[in-house]
Amino acid sequence: MTKIKNALLGKSLRSDEIKHERLSRRWGLPILASDAVSSVAYAVEEIIIVLVPLLGFAAFVYVPGVAGAIILLLLLLVFSYSQIISHYPNGGGAYIVSKENLGEKPALISAAALMVDYILTVAVSISSSTMAIVAAVPSLDPYRIEISVGCILIVTLINLRGMRESSKIFGIPTYAFIFAMCIMITVGLFKLFSGTLMPISYTPDQLSGVLPNQAFQGIMVLLLLRAFSSGCSALTGVEAVSNAVPAFKTPEQRNARHVLYLLAGIIVVVFGGTIMLAVNLHVVHIEGTTVVAQIAQAIFGRNFFYYFVQLTTSLILIIAANTAYNGLPLLLYLLAHDQYVPRQFSQRGAKLSFSNGILFISVVAIFLVIVFHSDPHHLMPLYSVGVFISFTLSQYGMFRKWLREKKTGWQYKSLINIFGAVVTGAGSLIIFYSKFFEGAWMLAIAIPLIICVMIHIKKHYAEVKKQLILNEFAPYYTRAAGMKGTPCIVLLQSINKATLKALNYANTISDDITVLHICRYPKHAEELRTQWAELKIPLKLEIIENPYRDITRTLKCYVYKREKDLGHGENLTIIMIKYVANSWYDSVLHNQTTYFLERILSRFKNVTSVIIPYHYSLDSLSKNGIDIDEKM
Repeated sequence: MTKIKNALLGKSLRSDEIKHERLSRRWGLPILASDAVSSVAYAVEEIIIVLVPLLGFAAFVYVPGVAGAIILLLLLLVFSYSQIISHYPNGGGAYIVSKENLGEKPALISAAALMVDYILTVAVSISSSTMAIVAAVPSLDPYRIEISVGCILIVTLINLRGMRESSKIFGIPTYAFIFAMCIMITVGLFKLFSGTLMPISYTPDQLSGVLPNQAFQGIMVLLLLRAFSSGCSALTGVEAVSNAVPAFKTPEQRNARHVLYLLAGIIVVVFGGTIMLAVNLHVVHIEGTTVVAQIAQAIFGRNFFYYFVQLTTSLILIIAANTAYNGLPLLLYLLAHDQYVPRQFSQRGAKLSFSNGILFISVVAIFLVIVFHSDPHHLMPLYSVGVFISFTLSQYGMFRKWLREKKTGWQYKSLINIFGAVVTGAGSLIIFYSKFFEGAWMLAIAIPLIICVMIHIKKHYAEVKKQLILNEFAPYYTRAAGMKGTPCIVLLQSINKATLKALNYANTISDDITVLHICRYPKHAEELRTQWAELKIPLKLEIIENPYRDITRTLKCYVYKREKDLGHGENLTIIMIKYVANSWYDSVLHNQTTYFLERILSRFKNVTSVIIPYHYSLDSLSKNGIDIDEKM
């Protein structure tokens, strides 16, 4: 397994090499902007899908106004997120802003909404990429799901290989897409103003079911609001830069702000230019192709540039998923530190990426692709709602921050933020209302459910800590006088009542006891040393630095050396602690390291593994409320 892992992921990185994994502006832009930039590939189409079937070609009178409102909202969000970057250097975006300024519950709403949005980003982007491929090669249509799942697996593997490597792989196609779209827009506008580009002609069969059979008799404002809500998918991904500030090279905040400004400029040019071409060409949505593909064909014909646009569009939509792979794992890391999600999400993998978060995204995204048959139009009603909720909470959180701190310029900053909060809040309601019966109702179930799960996890960890906390070292058994016994190693992760139980057992079988901690995080090791000294535990504490964060390999090497020093007929006993919960789902919240370590140790001839079970009961959760704000 180790050889396969090394072949797929490459050589493991030391913890102190993380500074080399950080992003420069050159590579941070394509990695974190890919989602927002790629949104133009389907945002324009979503506006047209709403308006044309009800208004016919008259819809193109209203499309520029809808696009203008979206661009204005983009500028408001860029201002707000640039302020968030300046004041929150550790990232986290809307979650951290809400937590500090609005409280725990709004922070959880923001976190749940962002989790939904990030996962949908992967599913929608990959499905849209597959649609672009199918538009160029229609014979691949029966294999949509297989193509999408394959793309998700490829993106997952590349991200597991580390941020620096993924930025180089994904960066070039992103710049290629921006170049292709700028060429298409420039050539298209030149032909348009020179009078050589005419509106697209459709056959009656193509327009069948696309244009309305009678004049629109509904309320125009509601229709335009619905088109606005659909087109707001162009704004998804704007928040990703503020979430990933620590991923940038020093100076992190300055680099992040510059990337955010560049991102906004690219969206305005590409989205605005595509809208202008779509309006003048009278492009409508027809099955089997996309709006961007039709624009490219009208401008270039079926030549190299047409296929270049299609190829780069397909690639950018795959790469857009990468924004989620950088944003969500970091959000899960912050939530894990606050103990709202399993602690496993706080651990870095072999390549210093948050590998558990990356794998989580891929599994859920694959599930959505299969359930929705890799059709982005079926997934789109679920999209944008989550990100607009986070937009609203972050804007209002910053408004509350300015009112509380009253720093220089707080008056105009607070006005901009409250205006942004009102607009994005209204946008959230519009998007949710307009897409409710198309599938957005599922979010009304999913987001509260996620919040309930996070609160339960927090309560679980609070109750476990309450049961495990050790204020005084009071062993039940003293060492047996005159009995040396077998050399014994007690593996230590944290000092608590379970540790006391393991040390008690060790005292009954040996007076040659070593307490071993394999250190992944130096700060935690220092805290252990301090607590060990304060409790005055009369045993030797040995701490081994583990720069590659691989406990199994480090323990294997240590035990190999200790086994070699054994005398004839001696055995080495290794004691491990296993936490035993009432139910199987509670055990998911704790690392199952014991299982893997026991398998490794079973390969040694003169080593005995002893597992000390520590039973904790969570029955009190149902009887007594645990304060979720209790510090862990």
